[in-house]
Amino acid sequence: MALEWDDFELDDRPANTGAAQAALVLPPWLQWRPGTPERMLLTERLALLLDTGVSLHRALCVLRDQAERPQLRAILDELAHDIVAGQRFSEALLKHPALFPPTYTNLVGASEQGGFLSQVLQQLVEMDEQQQRLRNTMIGALAYPGFLAVFSTLVVIFILTAVFPRFSVMFKGIYDQLPLTTKILMAVSDLLIHHWALLAGGVALAAAGAAATLMRPATRHRLDRLKLRLPFVRHIFVKIYLTRLLRVMGVSLERGVTILATLGACRNVIPNAEFRQFLGEVEVGVTEGNGIAAVFRASPLIPASVKQMIDTGEETGEVGPVMRRVADFYERDLTRQLNQLAKMAEPAMLMIMGVLVGTIVTSIILPIFKMSRAVH
Repeated sequence: MALEWDDFELDDRPANTGAAQAALVLPPWLQWRPGTPERMLLTERLALLLDTGVSLHRALCVLRDQAERPQLRAILDELAHDIVAGQRFSEALLKHPALFPPTYTNLVGASEQGGFLSQVLQQLVEMDEQQQRLRNTMIGALAYPGFLAVFSTLVVIFILTAVFPRFSVMFKGIYDQLPLTTKILMAVSDLLIHHWALLAGGVALAAAGAAATLMRPATRHRLDRLKLRLPFVRHIFVKIYLTRLLRVMGVSLERGVTILATLGACRNVIPNAEFRQFLGEVEVGVTEGNGIAAVFRASPLIPASVKQMIDTGEETGEVGPVMRRVADFYERDLTRQLNQLAKMAEPAMLMIMGVLVGTIVTSIILPIFKMSRAVH
């Protein structure tokens, strides 16, 4: 979106927050909340305004008056008021943790001390873009196999509820001579047609029970441990977590954020209890005077190549840049591995779909042949 110089001369009057207050009357689950895309666009535009020489307060007012969503407009209005009241930008951001995570706030705080806010804002945009790209890669790798799984399920349900019942009436006369697969399919077809409400209720109860179980901290911790123990899945999750962790740590250390503040922010970046425990160990090691590399070397979660790179970075005093390079490497490697998995999953799902449909077809054709032979 192009910015005109007239946009910089907007009035600094507080925006009308009546719409925002009206929106707050809605239940929380109905209210729109700004997320990563809004933060990326907001940060990009703020960095552009600062680069052109606009003051921080005026830039926030410009963005406030251009915001379409009342919730986002209210946040920007509050940030502008806090700046006028004499607060630092990083302190004002702390009041909105849902939109500005600790990593964001810590980097902005470090940039305020060093006087390079616009550069850090641009770097934050790049970090969000990289995270979004990795997320899109994962979704893209799972999209087609997921579609095939859903499509196969719908095809099987259609055959069992619309096609199979037409033959099951004929098959009842020779039930004892039917193959086992045909008997099983007749039972499943009867269940889907005559007891679908009971089946749907059972599925709903099972889903609710599974969701309640997954909400328990002990269950989630066991799942987190399992992700890092399974032979094949382990490598994928380790690369995902290391990509996030090393990128955030690398950028933060490069920009002068203290190591303890960086580790505290990283706890919210990694959604895995085992990795958060590892970060706690790193924090204890740093507090005791040990280097980062020593804790990385002692952890079984970290691959040997990463340990060697961290060692090299600590010896040369370039831990931050080394972490960023390792994160970039793992992102490329993870993207390649996910694409390969997607290519392998597609023929596997097609084969499973073919086996299911073939089983159903043979379960129908074989009894018909038996009936035909009995007639002749």
